[in-house]
Amino acid sequence: MITVDAAEKIILDQCKDFGTEIISFDKCLGRVLAENIFADRDFPPFDRVTMDGIAIDFDAYKNGNRSFKIKATQAAGENPINISNKNECIEIMTGAALPATTNTIVPYEEVEIKNGIATINADTVLINQNIHTKGKDKKQNEILAEANQFINASIVTIAATIGKTNLLVKKNPSIIIISTGDELVDIHETPTDFEIRRSNNYTLQAILKEYFLHVDLLHLPDEQKIINKQLEDCINKYDVIILSGGVSMGKFDYVPEALEKLNVKKLFHKVQQRPGKPFWFGAHAKGTLVFAFPGNPVSTFMCFHRYFLPWLKTSFQITTNKMYAILNEDFIFKPSLQYFLQVKLHINKSGELLATPVAGNGSGDFINLLYTDAFMELPMDKSEFKKGEIFPIWPFKQML
Repeated sequence: MITVDAAEKIILDQCKDFGTEIISFDKCLGRVLAENIFADRDFPPFDRVTMDGIAIDFDAYKNGNRSFKIKATQAAGENPINISNKNECIEIMTGAALPATTNTIVPYEEVEIKNGIATINADTVLINQNIHTKGKDKKQNEILAEANQFINASIVTIAATIGKTNLLVKKNPSIIIISTGDELVDIHETPTDFEIRRSNNYTLQAILKEYFLHVDLLHLPDEQKIINKQLEDCINKYDVIILSGGVSMGKFDYVPEALEKLNVKKLFHKVQQRPGKPFWFGAHAKGTLVFAFPGNPVSTFMCFHRYFLPWLKTSFQITTNKMYAILNEDFIFKPSLQYFLQVKLHINKSGELLATPVAGNGSGDFINLLYTDAFMELPMDKSEFKKGEIFPIWPFKQML
């Protein structure tokens, strides 16, 4: 049995590069960007007007002029219209290109227009006000978005803005999620008094859908020959196998033996933690990785967030900062194990992230996950944890 830190290191040592592919920018949401995106021109590409109003030469205002003859009206997208002398102005709309002969925009709210004359009634006018100058945001060929990040709506916007119709993204690993156990029936079936419906596989599938990953599902009965044959097929077909159940010490827990017979090298089995102690992890020579989690729902859920998702993000070269929170109540846990405490998170008026323990009924109590937001990782070298102490957290819900 190994420590949580040792298990984490072994898993992250198995991170992989699954290659890249080119896809249309409007179909890449949630994928991982594999290239830097550069500005194709200055941003903004011209001196851009930011308010509806009039464009003037500030020198005229500085010299005491407050009334300007309107020469023309210019909309966004039109060629700039220059004034002929400093006593003229251009009525101009937001988004329009600033005429080269003007350098100040006075908004309509500070102007009175009568008979083609615009009179400024503002107390203060500043040169270059209400102008978004060319190249202020980014210069041509500067990086707009760096590689190794999940593509969100902002990156899609950038791609559309620069006319980049295709993006280089990282290929997703091929993944299958396998549940095991004769006590599990399909969600469409009515279980007997001593059966339960399968849920772990759908839970993990739902989490991976948030990362825009497609996964296959498979259920195996507690029959050694079937387990051996199906696992062999999966090793030859998938980059990653995620198993739920069949890895403990029970008489029908055939998974570890089957994996070793199929030459999947066991890198560890059992971690000094609760929940999730029986966790099994290994690798096949062809590159397939096997994450075999215990079958209890909370154990599977915790191990997936604590080990699999960090492995996935590290494989994608995505840097994430470990999160911490302040324990909001005293808590006692006596077994010499790293404990993953379910907590409810909230931010107080001082901006501190607080974690309040929510009592559950063990690793089979998946209902308790509805009322919590994260696992708080408590070290195994102590048993009493005091309010105000700070520990790592592994969130599984987004905080608004």
